[in-house]
Amino acid sequence: MKNSDQQTLRQVTPEVDKYPVALRVLHWVRAVLILGLIAAGWTMTSLDDSVTAKFTQLYPLHKSFGLLALLIVLVQLAIRAVSRLPGPAELPAHERVLSHIVHVAIYALAVIVPLMGYAMSSTFSQSDGVTFFGIHVPELLPKNDAWSSAFALLHKTLAYTLLALVVLHVLGALKHRFFDKNPKADVLPRML
Repeated sequence: MKNSDQQTLRQVTPEVDKYPVALRVLHWVRAVLILGLIAAGWTMTSLDDSVTAKFTQLYPLHKSFGLLALLIVLVQLAIRAVSRLPGPAELPAHERVLSHIVHVAIYALAVIVPLMGYAMSSTFSQSDGVTFFGIHVPELLPKNDAWSSAFALLHKTLAYTLLALVVLHVLGALKHRFFDKNPKADVLPRML
């Protein structure tokens, strides 16, 4: 393709420099939810079982917001599938690969962590099940405390893995914003 043809093509289909508004809003809402859920999970599990609010308020809210985070990421994935997205940032090849791996892992864990939480709660024999802001969610798994313990370990381990990836994601965005010499490596404006 000739340079003049490429320039004409760019004029007809200009490069997208920002993510669609819906994805930008959902990105920040999901970020706040994930960080809040991890903080709430840490707080809940640190409380003594004699604290009534732990089971009457904190656990039900954690489950509800966890399901909301799951729904948000599923909506994000659907929107991504049908939207024009910005092209890759101008990063060195190794950083582009690392960025892609981190993004895929964050999306995967944003789905898997709530599913492990649902599975843990659903299989725990002492659990009242999972509610979504007062609406009972059907339990699809049989009660089995051994399974519940395995799901609990996965839920906790993967939640902290997700937190580590979020920290890496933020540090990467800050590096591109403040330390990279190429201004086209700054990915933050695409999500603002």
